[in-house]
Amino acid sequence: MKFKIVGDSCTDFTKEDIKKDYFVSVPLTIDVDGYEIIDDENFDQADFLRRVDAYEGCPKSACPSPECYMQSFGDAKEVYVVTLSSQLSGSYNSAELAKRMYQEKHPEVKIHVFDSKSASGGQLLLAHLIEEYATGGMRFEDIVEKVSAVRDSMQTLFVLESLEALRKNGRLTGVKALVASALDVKPYLRGDNGNIVQIGQARGMKKAIGKMIDYVGETGHNLAEKVLIVSHCNCKERAKDLERELLSRYPFKKSMIIDTRGISTLYAGDGGVIVAIG
Repeated sequence: MKFKIVGDSCTDFTKEDIKKDYFVSVPLTIDVDGYEIIDDENFDQADFLRRVDAYEGCPKSACPSPECYMQSFGDAKEVYVVTLSSQLSGSYNSAELAKRMYQEKHPEVKIHVFDSKSASGGQLLLAHLIEEYATGGMRFEDIVEKVSAVRDSMQTLFVLESLEALRKNGRLTGVKALVASALDVKPYLRGDNGNIVQIGQARGMKKAIGKMIDYVGETGHNLAEKVLIVSHCNCKERAKDLERELLSRYPFKKSMIIDTRGISTLYAGDGGVIVAIG
Protein backbone atom coordinates (compact mmCIF):
# COMPACT_ATOMS: atom_id res chain seq x y z
CA MET A 1 0.00 0.00 0.00
CA LYS A 2 1.50 3.30 -1.09
CA PHE A 3 -0.41 5.53 1.35
CA LYS A 4 -2.44 5.39 4.54
CA ILE A 5 -4.92 7.91 5.89
CA VAL A 6 -5.00 7.49 9.66
CA GLY A 7 -7.58 9.19 11.83
CA ASP A 8 -8.09 9.03 15.55
CA SER A 9 -11.57 7.75 16.33
CA CYS A 10 -13.05 11.23 16.60
CA THR A 11 -12.69 11.35 12.80
CA ASP A 12 -16.06 9.52 12.60
CA PHE A 13 -15.25 7.44 9.54
CA THR A 14 -18.31 5.94 7.88
CA LYS A 15 -18.80 2.19 7.36
CA GLU A 16 -17.98 2.71 3.69
CA ASP A 17 -14.72 4.46 4.57
CA ILE A 18 -13.53 1.66 6.83
CA LYS A 19 -13.97 -0.88 4.01
CA LYS A 20 -11.16 0.89 2.14
CA ASP A 21 -7.78 -0.49 3.13
CA TYR A 22 -6.04 2.90 3.11
CA PHE A 23 -8.29 4.30 5.86
CA VAL A 24 -7.30 3.36 9.43
CA SER A 25 -9.07 4.43 12.62
CA VAL A 26 -7.00 4.53 15.83
CA PRO A 27 -9.32 4.39 18.85
CA LEU A 28 -9.37 6.61 21.87
CA THR A 29 -10.80 5.12 25.06
CA ILE A 30 -13.48 6.48 27.36
CA ASP A 31 -13.91 5.71 31.06
CA VAL A 32 -17.43 6.05 32.48
CA ASP A 33 -17.45 5.40 36.22
CA GLY A 34 -14.70 2.77 35.92
CA TYR A 35 -16.17 1.11 32.82
CA GLU A 36 -13.74 1.36 29.90
CA ILE A 37 -15.10 1.79 26.39
CA ILE A 38 -12.90 1.45 23.32
CA ASP A 39 -14.04 3.82 20.60
CA ASP A 40 -13.88 1.32 17.74
CA GLU A 41 -16.30 -0.40 15.37
CA ASN A 42 -18.00 -2.07 18.36
CA PHE A 43 -18.98 1.23 19.99
CA ASP A 44 -22.60 1.06 21.19
CA GLN A 45 -23.94 4.62 21.22
CA ALA A 46 -27.24 3.81 22.97
CA ASP A 47 -25.49 1.94 25.80
CA PHE A 48 -22.91 4.70 26.12
CA LEU A 49 -25.56 7.43 26.39
CA ARG A 50 -27.37 5.44 29.08
CA ARG A 51 -24.17 5.04 31.09
CA VAL A 52 -23.29 8.74 30.81
CA ASP A 53 -26.82 9.77 31.80
CA ALA A 54 -26.71 7.55 34.90
CA TYR A 55 -23.24 8.77 35.96
CA GLU A 56 -23.06 11.95 38.03
CA GLY A 57 -19.35 12.35 37.46
CA CYS A 58 -17.35 13.26 34.39
CA PRO A 59 -16.40 10.56 31.84
CA LYS A 60 -12.71 10.67 30.95
CA SER A 61 -11.14 10.07 27.56
CA ALA A 62 -7.63 8.88 26.79
CA CYS A 63 -5.80 9.42 23.51
CA PRO A 64 -4.10 6.62 21.53
CA SER A 65 -0.53 5.80 22.46
CA PRO A 66 2.32 6.51 20.02
CA GLU A 67 2.71 2.74 19.65
CA CYS A 68 -0.90 2.43 18.45
CA TYR A 69 -0.30 5.14 15.90
CA MET A 70 2.90 3.50 14.66
CA GLN A 71 1.12 0.18 14.20
CA SER A 72 -1.46 1.91 12.02
CA PHE A 73 1.19 3.08 9.54
CA GLY A 74 1.66 -0.45 8.20
CA ASP A 75 4.01 -0.61 5.24
CA ALA A 76 2.84 2.62 3.63
CA LYS A 77 5.35 4.92 1.98
CA GLU A 78 3.20 7.98 2.67
CA VAL A 79 1.14 8.45 5.83
CA TYR A 80 -1.38 11.21 6.53
CA VAL A 81 -2.70 11.44 10.10
CA VAL A 82 -5.77 13.52 11.03
CA THR A 83 -6.37 14.17 14.72
CA LEU A 84 -8.87 15.85 16.99
CA SER A 85 -7.99 19.47 17.79
CA SER A 86 -4.84 19.67 19.89
CA GLN A 87 -6.73 22.12 22.12
CA LEU A 88 -9.20 19.38 23.07
CA SER A 89 -7.04 16.24 23.27
CA GLY A 90 -3.50 14.93 23.48
CA SER A 91 -4.08 12.84 20.35
CA TYR A 92 -2.14 15.23 18.10
CA ASN A 93 0.92 15.25 20.37
CA SER A 94 0.83 11.44 20.57
CA ALA A 95 0.71 11.18 16.79
CA GLU A 96 3.59 13.63 16.40
CA LEU A 97 5.67 11.56 18.82
CA ALA A 98 4.78 8.42 16.84
CA LYS A 99 5.92 10.14 13.65
CA ARG A 100 9.32 11.03 15.12
CA MET A 101 9.85 7.57 16.61
CA TYR A 102 8.81 5.81 13.41
CA GLN A 103 10.97 7.95 11.12
CA GLU A 104 14.05 7.27 13.25
CA LYS A 105 13.86 3.69 11.96
CA HIS A 106 12.15 4.42 8.64
CA PRO A 107 13.46 7.80 7.44
CA GLU A 108 12.29 7.08 3.89
CA VAL A 109 8.60 7.11 4.93
CA LYS A 110 6.83 10.44 4.54
CA ILE A 111 4.46 11.25 7.42
CA HIS A 112 2.42 14.35 8.11
CA VAL A 113 0.17 14.88 11.12
CA PHE A 114 -2.71 17.31 10.62
CA ASP A 115 -4.05 18.99 13.73
CA SER A 116 -7.60 19.31 12.40
CA LYS A 117 -8.37 22.19 14.79
CA SER A 118 -11.80 20.58 14.61
CA ALA A 119 -13.59 17.32 15.41
CA SER A 120 -16.00 14.77 13.95
CA GLY A 121 -17.14 15.92 10.49
CA GLY A 122 -14.32 18.44 10.28
CA GLN A 123 -11.78 15.66 10.60
CA LEU A 124 -13.66 13.49 8.12
CA LEU A 125 -13.80 16.35 5.63
CA LEU A 126 -9.99 16.59 5.71
CA ALA A 127 -9.60 12.79 5.46
CA HIS A 128 -11.84 12.67 2.39
CA LEU A 129 -9.91 15.53 0.80
CA ILE A 130 -6.65 13.64 1.35
CA GLU A 131 -8.26 10.59 -0.23
CA GLU A 132 -9.29 12.58 -3.30
CA TYR A 133 -5.82 13.99 -3.79
CA ALA A 134 -3.86 10.83 -2.96
CA THR A 135 -5.91 8.52 -5.20
CA GLY A 136 -5.51 11.12 -7.93
CA GLY A 137 -1.73 10.83 -7.73
CA MET A 138 -0.91 14.23 -6.26
CA ARG A 139 2.53 14.65 -4.70
CA PHE A 140 2.78 14.25 -0.91
CA GLU A 141 4.04 17.80 -0.36
CA ASP A 142 1.27 19.31 -2.47
CA ILE A 143 -1.38 17.32 -0.57
CA VAL A 144 -0.04 18.62 2.74
CA GLU A 145 -0.10 22.20 1.45
CA LYS A 146 -3.61 22.04 -0.03
CA VAL A 147 -5.22 20.20 2.88
CA SER A 148 -3.59 22.54 5.39
CA ALA A 149 -5.07 25.51 3.53
CA VAL A 150 -8.56 23.99 3.67
CA ARG A 151 -8.08 23.18 7.37
CA ASP A 152 -7.16 26.80 8.10
CA SER A 153 -10.30 28.15 6.39
CA MET A 154 -12.72 25.42 7.51
CA GLN A 155 -15.72 26.29 9.68
CA THR A 156 -16.92 24.06 12.51
CA LEU A 157 -20.25 25.10 14.03
CA PHE A 158 -22.53 23.32 16.47
CA VAL A 159 -25.58 23.45 18.69
CA LEU A 160 -25.89 21.08 21.64
CA GLU A 161 -28.83 20.12 23.82
CA SER A 162 -26.55 20.36 26.85
CA LEU A 163 -23.14 21.87 27.54
CA GLU A 164 -22.63 19.70 30.61
CA ALA A 165 -20.09 17.31 29.07
CA LEU A 166 -18.00 20.18 27.74
CA ARG A 167 -18.26 22.03 31.04
CA LYS A 168 -17.19 19.03 33.10
CA ASN A 169 -14.21 18.46 30.82
CA GLY A 170 -13.08 22.08 30.99
CA ARG A 171 -13.78 22.79 27.31
CA LEU A 172 -15.90 25.92 27.77
CA THR A 173 -13.25 28.56 28.42
CA GLY A 174 -14.36 30.50 25.32
CA VAL A 175 -18.07 30.48 26.13
CA LYS A 176 -19.16 33.92 27.28
CA ALA A 177 -22.17 32.98 29.36
CA LEU A 178 -24.08 29.92 30.45
CA VAL A 179 -27.78 30.29 30.97
CA ALA A 180 -30.17 28.32 33.15
CA SER A 181 -31.30 25.13 31.43
CA ALA A 182 -34.81 25.78 32.74
CA LEU A 183 -35.04 28.71 30.29
CA ASP A 184 -34.25 26.35 27.37
CA VAL A 185 -31.73 28.84 25.98
CA LYS A 186 -29.27 27.14 23.66
CA PRO A 187 -25.93 28.70 22.70
CA TYR A 188 -24.67 28.14 19.18
CA LEU A 189 -20.92 27.78 19.01
CA ARG A 190 -17.97 27.52 16.66
CA GLY A 191 -14.45 26.22 16.63
CA ASP A 192 -11.85 28.98 16.72
CA ASN A 193 -8.33 27.72 16.03
CA GLY A 194 -9.24 24.52 17.85
CA ASN A 195 -10.95 26.16 20.81
CA ILE A 196 -14.71 26.46 21.43
CA VAL A 197 -16.27 29.91 21.44
CA GLN A 198 -19.85 31.07 21.69
CA ILE A 199 -21.40 32.93 18.74
CA GLY A 200 -24.77 33.65 20.30
CA GLN A 201 -27.79 32.04 21.85
CA ALA A 202 -31.51 31.57 21.23
CA ARG A 203 -34.57 30.22 23.00
CA GLY A 204 -34.91 26.56 22.06
CA MET A 205 -32.97 24.21 19.82
CA LYS A 206 -34.86 25.09 16.63
CA LYS A 207 -34.17 28.81 16.91
CA ALA A 208 -30.53 28.24 17.84
CA ILE A 209 -30.06 26.07 14.77
CA GLY A 210 -31.75 28.74 12.67
CA LYS A 211 -29.33 31.34 14.01
CA MET A 212 -26.42 29.04 13.18
CA ILE A 213 -27.72 28.64 9.62
CA ASP A 214 -27.90 32.43 9.28
CA TYR A 215 -24.32 32.64 10.54
CA VAL A 216 -23.16 30.37 7.73
CA GLY A 217 -24.47 32.87 5.20
CA GLU A 218 -23.02 35.83 7.07
CA THR A 219 -19.51 34.41 7.32
CA GLY A 220 -19.18 31.79 4.56
CA HIS A 221 -17.22 32.47 1.38
CA ASN A 222 -17.25 30.60 -1.96
CA LEU A 223 -19.73 28.05 -0.59
CA ALA A 224 -20.33 26.63 -4.08
CA GLU A 225 -16.76 25.30 -3.93
CA LYS A 226 -17.12 23.74 -0.47
CA VAL A 227 -18.24 20.49 1.13
CA LEU A 228 -20.79 20.31 3.93
CA ILE A 229 -20.79 17.56 6.55
CA VAL A 230 -23.50 17.40 9.22
CA SER A 231 -22.71 15.18 12.22
CA HIS A 232 -25.44 14.22 14.65
CA CYS A 233 -25.70 12.36 17.94
CA ASN A 234 -28.81 10.21 17.95
CA CYS A 235 -30.95 12.77 16.07
CA LYS A 236 -30.93 11.84 12.38
CA GLU A 237 -34.17 13.68 11.53
CA ARG A 238 -32.79 16.88 13.05
CA ALA A 239 -29.64 16.44 10.97
CA LYS A 240 -31.70 15.87 7.82
CA ASP A 241 -33.72 19.02 8.46
CA LEU A 242 -30.52 20.98 9.07
CA GLU A 243 -28.88 19.69 5.89
CA ARG A 244 -32.05 20.37 3.86
CA GLU A 245 -32.25 23.96 5.08
CA LEU A 246 -28.56 24.62 4.47
CA LEU A 247 -28.76 23.21 0.93
CA SER A 248 -31.88 25.24 0.17
CA ARG A 249 -30.09 28.46 1.08
CA TYR A 250 -26.47 27.88 0.08
CA PRO A 251 -24.94 26.21 -3.03
CA PHE A 252 -22.58 23.64 -1.50
CA LYS A 253 -20.61 21.44 -3.88
CA LYS A 254 -21.41 18.30 -1.89
CA SER A 255 -22.99 17.30 1.41
CA MET A 256 -23.33 14.29 3.69
CA ILE A 257 -24.73 13.31 7.08
CA ILE A 258 -22.81 11.16 9.56
CA ASP A 259 -23.50 9.79 13.02
CA THR A 260 -21.08 10.45 15.86
CA ARG A 261 -18.92 7.70 17.26
CA GLY A 262 -17.63 7.56 20.84
CA ILE A 263 -15.56 10.68 21.41
CA SER A 264 -17.84 12.89 19.33
CA THR A 265 -20.84 11.45 21.18
CA LEU A 266 -19.18 12.26 24.51
CA TYR A 267 -18.81 15.93 23.66
CA ALA A 268 -21.87 16.49 21.43
CA GLY A 269 -24.26 14.69 23.79
CA ASP A 270 -27.64 13.26 22.94
CA GLY A 271 -29.31 15.47 20.32
CA GLY A 272 -26.27 17.53 19.40
CA VAL A 273 -25.50 18.57 15.80
CA ILE A 274 -22.18 19.65 14.32
CA VAL A 275 -21.62 21.34 10.95
CA ALA A 276 -18.28 21.28 9.13
CA ILE A 277 -17.76 23.38 6.01
CA GLY A 278 -14.57 23.33 3.98
